[in-house]
Amino acid sequence: MLTFEKYHQELNIPSDINELSSVELFLDRLQNDLNLSETVFANIIISVTEAVNNAIIHGNKNDSSKRVYLTAKLNNPYSLSLFIKDCGNGFDLNNIKDPTLMENIFSENGRGVFVMKHLSDDLIYHDNGTMLELKFNI
Repeated sequence: MLTFEKYHQELNIPSDINELSSVELFLDRLQNDLNLSETVFANIIISVTEAVNNAIIHGNKNDSSKRVYLTAKLNNPYSLSLFIKDCGNGFDLNNIKDPTLMENIFSENGRGVFVMKHLSDDLIYHDNGTMLELKFNI
C-alpha cells in the first residue's frame, strides 16, 4: 500500500532538452502511482516541464555535463511537492519582470515563472534560486 511517508521518487538528467522525454516518463509514473486528476496532472506537466527547461537553459546554460535533479515527494495525502534543482549560480526572483505589464508584454522572458505560479498551489525558490519547489494540492 502506498503511504505518503514513503512516497519519494527521483530523476536526474543531463542538461539537454532532448531529456525532457525522460521527465515525461517520470511524470507518467507519478500519475500512475498517485492517480491524479486530469487537471492537476496537466498543471504538473506544464509546470515541471517549464521548470526543467529553465534549469537546463538558464541555470545550467545548456551545459550537458551539468545535471538537473527532479524529486517528487508527498507532504501528506493531499499535497505533492516537486523539486527541480540545477547546478547554476541561482537568481533573484525579484528581478523577473511581470509579463502582464504593458512594458513587458513583448518580452521573451518571464512568462514561465508566471505560468508556474498560476498553475501550482505554491512556488518556492530555495538555495539562492537553484532549486524550485512546486506544490500541488492533490
